[in-house]
Order: sequence, then structure tokens, then C-alpha cells
Amino acid sequence: MELLYLQHIMQKGRVILEKERFGLTIDRLCHQLIENYEDFSNACLIGVQPRGVLLAKRIHKRLSLILKSSDIQYGELDITFYRDDFRIREKPLAASSTNIDFLVEDKKVILVDDVLYTGRTIHAALTALQHYGRPKQVELVALVDRRFNRHLPIQSDYIGLTVDAVDEAYVKVEWKELDGNDKILLFSNKE
Repeated sequence: MELLYLQHIMQKGRVILEKERFGLTIDRLCHQLIENYEDFSNACLIGVQPRGVLLAKRIHKRLSLILKSSDIQYGELDITFYRDDFRIREKPLAASSTNIDFLVEDKKVILVDDVLYTGRTIHAALTALQHYGRPKQVELVALVDRRFNRHLPIQSDYIGLTVDAVDEAYVKVEWKELDGNDKILLFSNKE
């Protein structure tokens, strides 16, 4: 009976972070950024499309409230055609938009994504970012860091939650804006 229950939970997804702790985790990430950037005068926040943008918007809004400033530069970066697998997909990919109205030349870039897993998405983001200048420094914020099975030597500088799961497992971040509620789920395999 217990085994059937566990199989059902893993097919449905096990909640590993709920709404209240989800918000606290984003607040903690914001305070860590403030410790290192103070006024963000030579820094910019860039969300990786599509789901990293949801985290980046939350962080940008929260930082603006905490610092009582709307001067933090913010952008959204599409990486669709910079991915190393875009040509081998079964169906064509739909690109998101890139919204960056500034150069990153000599700036400290804070790149934001929801889940860091293999590192391939961030690799593509670093390549795409080069079209906007040469940053002084790039740091990565990830809401979830899946430590195992990294394909590239990429690591996050700011981590909301670390998840150790086998390769077949899947981590999904649900957002109030898209899914009706904020939470992070762990599935036994990709559905």
C-alpha cells in the first residue's frame, strides 16, 4: 500500500517548496544580492526566457521595493537559437522576445533562471548576451539548483534551493502568474 502511495505521489509530483517558503526564498535571494551590489549602479538584472523571466521580474520588483528605487536596469533574454539542441528538436521551437534596451558593456550582469540543471541553457544565455556588449562580470541566480548531472562547468552564485535528484527526476517550478500558485514540485520522471 505504501509503495502504491509513493508511486502516485511521484507521478503527481511531490511538493518540495510551498507558497510561504517560496516567497521567503526569493526575499533571501534579494538580500544576498543587496549585500553584494548595494545600489546596483553598475549592474543589471537579466531574466532568461521564458521561465527565468518570472523569477527575474519578482526579484526586480522586490529589490525596487526594498531599496526604494526603480533605477535597477532590467532585461529579458531569449536564447532559443543559441541552444546547442535547437536543430535536433522534433518540432520547431517558438522563440520568446528579447527585451534589453541597454548595453551590458563593462556592467555586472546578474543572469536569472528558474532551474539550473545541465548548464546548457546558461551557456546559451552567455553566448546570446555577447550581442549586448562585454560584461565586466556575470553572476547567476537560480531558484533551484539541480546539482547532479551537470554537463558543463557552470554553477550558480545565488541559490534558492538545492535539489539532489537522479537524472530521470524532473523539477518543476509553478508560478502564480501561470499556474495559479507558487510552488516547486519534484517528479520521478519527466511527464
